[in-house]
Amino acid sequence: MTAPSTAASTSIMVADARTLKRNAAEKRFRAYGLAAIFAGLLALVLLVGSILNNGASAFKQTFIQIDVTLPESKLDKSGVRDPEVMKKATTVTYAPLLRDGLMAKLDELGVTDIEKKEVGNMISKEAAAQLRNHVLANPNLIGQTIPFEVLANGRIDGFFKGRVDFASAELDKNVSPAQLNAALALEDAGSLETRFNLGFLTAPDASDQRPEAAGLGVAILGSLYMMGVVLLLALPIGVTASIYLEEFAPTNRWTDLIEVNISNLAAVPSIVFGILGLAIFINFAGLPQSAPIVGGLVLTLMTLPTIIIATRASLKSVPPSIRDAALGVGASKMQAVFHHVLPLAAPGILTGTIIGLAQALGETAPLLLIGMVAFVREYPAGPPEGLFDPATALPVQIYNWTQRADPAFVERASGAIIILLLFLIVMNAIAVMLRRRFERRW
Repeated sequence: MTAPSTAASTSIMVADARTLKRNAAEKRFRAYGLAAIFAGLLALVLLVGSILNNGASAFKQTFIQIDVTLPESKLDKSGVRDPEVMKKATTVTYAPLLRDGLMAKLDELGVTDIEKKEVGNMISKEAAAQLRNHVLANPNLIGQTIPFEVLANGRIDGFFKGRVDFASAELDKNVSPAQLNAALALEDAGSLETRFNLGFLTAPDASDQRPEAAGLGVAILGSLYMMGVVLLLALPIGVTASIYLEEFAPTNRWTDLIEVNISNLAAVPSIVFGILGLAIFINFAGLPQSAPIVGGLVLTLMTLPTIIIATRASLKSVPPSIRDAALGVGASKMQAVFHHVLPLAAPGILTGTIIGLAQALGETAPLLLIGMVAFVREYPAGPPEGLFDPATALPVQIYNWTQRADPAFVERASGAIIILLLFLIVMNAIAVMLRRRFERRW
């Protein structure tokens, strides 16, 4: 007698226990993946939000409008209006003029419960140098009373940005409640304003005593100089080496050794390249410390493996039929490579180069070892002389500011991070656009 059919119990339309278990495992895996993505995005949002929250205020600064009297008896006793003679009057001479101008303004507003020294401390220590430079550039102003805009002290600026309040001013030797009341009176009179500060992007660094005057000008220029050196050296050397290894070099133990070492160099910590640069370019070659040329050479060594690997991958992606067709119509090996293969691989090469430059732009450790952490106030000259002048770089400037005690420098470090991130975003966006614009699918 035939056994009863069990087709219903083994039908593919009905999931058995094993299938249910497998489906449950797949659902859990998808949930784990979504949770990981969500956690990563949440961490990114928190990081960017924290940087924006702390750094957005660095792009604003508090300014005070003062009427300053410029007496000839103090600034130009000779009366010749010669800037070389007038340079004898130092910033020590100009600072009291600013303080007296602010005192007169506060007297007009009825603010009298503040000491003379406290009034002078409301003004940035950078203001005296700015006024002196302005007078030296315009000697005919001597003997007049002129309106002059100065930076407020970092604590006064912090009060209008929420870092300082009356309770903290009671405990802070660098600011007093009387100064904050005077600042509020100046704001009500329209003589004090917090607005966008272009100097944050163009001014050089400042000392620990004047954080409100610190800027990124020298750091941005130094980074641009170094990226120019990296681009001029790493791109031709990297592309040439890649073309030789991929298209012309024979396969033997030496080329295998070179390929292995290139891959290993891509994984070497960046600080090792800094030690190499210190030994070769500074100690042996005698190049100056803290110079963009040395930083550019060190970053070139670090970027070369990235460019070589990206270029070789782009050359490999070109179908062999392109080479065969060129050789079949009589082109030489070099003509086939440079006239046909290289143009088709160019999008990938450019993308790899830009990504390598972006990576180099954010490096700090190798630059610290070659002395680019130095305090630099003077702008480097134009290239090529400026490549040998002292300079700093954006990531090093960020590191430098985070080591200083004043809270205003922490604000500026976050603002500098925003600028660095914008540079990186722009460079990566250019890489994506180039790939999408020129990429060919085979």
